[in-house]
Amino acid sequence: MDKIVERKKSPYKKPLLFGGIGAVVLALIVMAAGQKNSLNIKKDRVTIKSVSYDTFEDMALFNALVEPLNTIQINTLESGTVKRIHTENGKRVEKGEVLLELYNPNTELNYLTQETAIIEQINNLRNTRIAIKNQQMVLDRDLIKMSYEYNNAERQFRMDTTLYRKGVISKNDYLKSKETFDFQTKQQSNTKAHVKKEQQDRDTQLRLINTSIARMEQSLEQLRANKENFIIKAPEAGLLSSYSPVLGESYGKGQLIGKIDMLNGYKLVAQADEFYFNALAEGQEALLEHEGALHKLKVNRVIAEVINGKFEVELVFDGEIPKSIRRGMNLPIKIYQSSNNKKALLLPQGGFYQSSGGQYVFVLTDEGTAEKRAISLGKKNPYYYEVLEGLQEGDRVITSTYADFKEKETINLNE
Repeated sequence: MDKIVERKKSPYKKPLLFGGIGAVVLALIVMAAGQKNSLNIKKDRVTIKSVSYDTFEDMALFNALVEPLNTIQINTLESGTVKRIHTENGKRVEKGEVLLELYNPNTELNYLTQETAIIEQINNLRNTRIAIKNQQMVLDRDLIKMSYEYNNAERQFRMDTTLYRKGVISKNDYLKSKETFDFQTKQQSNTKAHVKKEQQDRDTQLRLINTSIARMEQSLEQLRANKENFIIKAPEAGLLSSYSPVLGESYGKGQLIGKIDMLNGYKLVAQADEFYFNALAEGQEALLEHEGALHKLKVNRVIAEVINGKFEVELVFDGEIPKSIRRGMNLPIKIYQSSNNKKALLLPQGGFYQSSGGQYVFVLTDEGTAEKRAISLGKKNPYYYEVLEGLQEGDRVITSTYADFKEKETINLNE
């Protein structure tokens, strides 16, 4: 009978088997990790720019609208309906030129009623002034008559005094003459005091009457001037704009009906992003390139009101104004935030900034890949970023958007 012989197992077989499996798994993990941190992409799908060392212009680029240097609004002074239109929008007008006429029967009737009442009051005061002057004439006449009688009594008394001393007339005639003179003396004194008081009262009354008449005449002139408010005239010479009245159209008091663009120059108004709010200030230099020529500008005013992420910047020409510019033109301008340009490493702008926030870029290597690299950026202008750290002159950088691979560390660029 045959005996079954058991085959001995090798003590190294299991460790070798498990070791081989572990190596395969580790290789797969390494390959998976490498695939997770890299991406294959065609080279023509990205934009590649080189870092350069050149002059950095610390400026911002804006589109500015040409507007008149000074504009005057035309508002109605009275409410009314358009009765007649004398000119058209866009026409050049002279100061005082009639633009349109309004009509308001209720207001005009009210003006007429007020005018009649004022004229009546003025006439009454004038009649009162005439009566006072007539009273003065009567008093003056009485004063003259009294003076005449006093002089006669005085002369008679002096003559009778002499005749009495000589014994020509009797004592009774002398005393009668003396009594008459004494009476005229007292009457003259009383009358003069009365006339003086009356004169003072009349002077005061006449002064008040004259003041009232003067004020009423001023009111009458103002009232008549207000009647002219229905005739709208140009306050200054210039070009009429925003002017479109229609016959029969009604306007309220103080309503805007148009503007006059004065012909004394132009200004440029730019809508700036709030990003530049702290970077722009009055007096900053700016430049306009127009029809092959450069024109200097300066910031005249920064309107500190942000609306929908924008604020206004007004600029004026620092020198001659180009003759070819017109109201409403849109012109590109450069506003310099610093007067001193400097040499710096320059990275062209691109969509990468929105993805990386300027914290990193993908830099091309000699092996045909692009590696993620941390960088630090400084100021920017419409064309370049100032590179502070992380890049060197000649580095080639992917500047297009990183939206598809911003989580990757390496980009394999394929032809």
